[in-house]
Amino acid sequence: MKEDLTIRQARLDDLDAIERIEQENFSAEEAIAREILRDHIEAIRSTFLVAESKGQILGYLEGPVRPERYLIDSSFSEVEDLSHIEKGFISITSLSIAKEAQGLGVGRLLLEAMKEIAIKDDRQGVNLTCHDYLIPYYEKHGFTNEGLSDSQYAGEVWYNLVWERKNID
Repeated sequence: MKEDLTIRQARLDDLDAIERIEQENFSAEEAIAREILRDHIEAIRSTFLVAESKGQILGYLEGPVRPERYLIDSSFSEVEDLSHIEKGFISITSLSIAKEAQGLGVGRLLLEAMKEIAIKDDRQGVNLTCHDYLIPYYEKHGFTNEGLSDSQYAGEVWYNLVWERKNID
């Protein structure tokens, strides 16, 4: 799998596959609408990644650069490319893997690629919110659970998870 897997920036022609994966993994309330996904592909220049193998999109990871330590709800619906700001965090709004590719390490590879972007672009780190049952998954990938989130997204209970770069000047 690894040898034929490519991580790259999303393109508009990936939208159908991205929307299918989003809908198969999230409830109707949680899923990001097609229009928003399209706007994110167009606006987020360096942090909307897809994992592709043999022409098939197996998963994606996306989110804008923001100044806040914790993900804010407007990041799910508003499209603003703040990649020009210094420092800041990459706020992950969606990590989603196609059902047929789950358990193959695609999520880990996408998270590693996003951390590499954070380091290359001199970001403070990467943040996200998740359900309680996903906390161990993200902790296994170097994120720290910093407690309950203020997020009201989809009327759910969320937890703040943060991966921080070490030795920031």
